[in-house]
Amino acid sequence: MSAPDPYSQYDPTSHLLLTPEDRDAPARVARLRDIGIGDGPVEEFDDFAADLARVTNAPFSMVNFIDENRQYFAGLYAAGRPGMELQPGPQVGRVMARDHGYCPHVVVRRKALVLEDVCDYPRFAGNPVVDEIGIRSYMGAPLIDQQTGMALGTICVVDTDTRPWGRAGLETIKSMAQQLTERIAEMERKGGI
Repeated sequence: MSAPDPYSQYDPTSHLLLTPEDRDAPARVARLRDIGIGDGPVEEFDDFAADLARVTNAPFSMVNFIDENRQYFAGLYAAGRPGMELQPGPQVGRVMARDHGYCPHVVVRRKALVLEDVCDYPRFAGNPVVDEIGIRSYMGAPLIDQQTGMALGTICVVDTDTRPWGRAGLETIKSMAQQLTERIAEMERKGGI
């Protein structure tokens, strides 16, 4: 009896488009419940998203929390700019499938991610947000819980045009993620969100 050929079923691109496995999702959901973050928008997070958009000069920004199946934008700024709108579709709104977008990668990696042109990266160019929503650039950073060290979610900005975010953009998104992480810890100390 011969062993199966391990290369006969290998697809060298199959791993490129997959959303990363997230073993922390159940613990993250429990921690978010403990903090008081649920399925409703949080006005303070909406305000933070608007400020993030202003600071980065991005038309769209989010404060995003991720569970096993979906993403929820507890903070959302989607004003766009004149002549530019996201393409309509079921993903535009506060809820998005977990396999759409780049925040799940940021949460699992626990590191900021800057994509000046998502089409430059085969792993990210095939994501549904490119064709379905029109996203061309992304910048996001994890929200690392001060108590557990777990990534609770992300902050991110997106654009339908390519953007030269550069090192300055990376430092800005990381700094603002730290600010929001500190604010979440403060809100928790005061009794929750």
